[in-house]
Amino acid sequence: MAHDIIVIGAGLNGLVAANYLAKAGKRVLVLERRAMAGGQAVTEPLGSGFGVDALHAGGQLRPDIIKDLGLAMPPTTSEPLVSLLPGGQQLRLTADADERTIGSIARLSKQDAARWPDFVAFMQEAAGFLDAAYRTPMPRLPHVSLSQGLPLAKLALNLRRLGPRDMFRVIRALPMSALELTEEWFETDAVRAAVSAVAVHGATLGPMSAGSGYTLMHNWLNRGGLGHRRVEGGIGRLAEALVTALEARGGEIRLSTDVKGILVDNMAVRGVRLAGGEVIAGSMVVSAADPRHTLLGLVGAPELPPHFVWQMQSIKMRGSVAKVHLLTDGNHGLPAGTLVIAPSVRHIERAYDAAKYGRMSQAPYLEITTSGPVVSLHYQYAPYALREQDWSQERTVLERSAVDAAVGVSPSLRESIREVVSLTPLDLERTYGLTEGDLNHGQLILDQMFFMRPLPGWSSHATPVEGLYLCGNGVHGGGGISGASGRNAARAILKG
Repeated sequence: MAHDIIVIGAGLNGLVAANYLAKAGKRVLVLERRAMAGGQAVTEPLGSGFGVDALHAGGQLRPDIIKDLGLAMPPTTSEPLVSLLPGGQQLRLTADADERTIGSIARLSKQDAARWPDFVAFMQEAAGFLDAAYRTPMPRLPHVSLSQGLPLAKLALNLRRLGPRDMFRVIRALPMSALELTEEWFETDAVRAAVSAVAVHGATLGPMSAGSGYTLMHNWLNRGGLGHRRVEGGIGRLAEALVTALEARGGEIRLSTDVKGILVDNMAVRGVRLAGGEVIAGSMVVSAADPRHTLLGLVGAPELPPHFVWQMQSIKMRGSVAKVHLLTDGNHGLPAGTLVIAPSVRHIERAYDAAKYGRMSQAPYLEITTSGPVVSLHYQYAPYALREQDWSQERTVLERSAVDAAVGVSPSLRESIREVVSLTPLDLERTYGLTEGDLNHGQLILDQMFFMRPLPGWSSHATPVEGLYLCGNGVHGGGGISGASGRNAARAILKG
């Protein structure tokens, strides 16, 4: 065999895992279905050819990954979160509690402005704990060995170092709703709603859903605060840096190479089969695809224990994100920053209510980012499984609803639009390989986090198939743009 390890998928997690393995001296082959690397973190031409960050407006790899792999990363800029309120008001929020932020909040509530620095300090502590948790190998319960127990003890020590008050605040906040959490800090609905918008971003949850306190911490960690961290030249440059590093380490990447099956014999990996019929032999495969697709789609249920198959089928995907990209003449009238249309907590919750019943929100929670003449609209909620329609019929409705909502806060936008391109949840599945359009490869909810991700008893990146490991967003540390699950998987493999 020409390669020691085959990695399926050249998204950020697959590339991170491949780099760690190649750095350890392994001969690594990465197979990517699309003609470009990056997975969700791609900058690509859409429509008539205008370039856009297709799915994620910004992101950053974890600092330890950058250091470990010696990556030459592009410059990034952290944006403020700007809530566009009725009457032309704007609420500007940042994680460094600068004077502009305090002044913006004070126009709504002096009490909330006074509490903002303490809230930011708490969130930074909470995100720091979550980062430590994501670096900690999760045990395969119910049996915890000494080697697994020691990292957990270290994590508990990190939690205790927060001090009694913040320790209990962090523990309490994990299962809380974003509404409950923000009500303990702020009196103004607009401030609560802006923070809650970050909590539900990318998740099929509402601000009143249990566990949205956890998703707030998760998104805060990945963003480094509230607004996106924008990558100079586009988010696709993160993948470019990883590809360059991997090739320098002797790793090989094959693009436009669709893996159709993982070959298994006697519960052990034997290689992969490509779409054209080619077989690549190998005794170790690492999949950056979601767990359900990897095990049930590429391996196949007949090769797996029945109880495991039942568990795998129960993973909750439920994607409800759509993207609408607008090419304008540049006169769109939108300010810089990560803009949100989330004027109240009730507005976000009502948008979520529609998704619960299989309908697209007509008054969505919208996040807007701009890059030159391009305006990108992140639309929630647009459920993958529509109850009464299908996405072939609803695309124009999605585009109209997204544009109408954006025009409501920037009237000059409509006349500036030259082209509209949308990505429905079905497009996310077909084009980007995201089962049910779920950006996180499995919802970030209480029963799918930490040692229960992707499944209870299988949080160590291993699978029932000897030599098959998972490294994508659907395993511990995953969700969003960070590379954490790819790092964790590689370390588990190398540790043996």
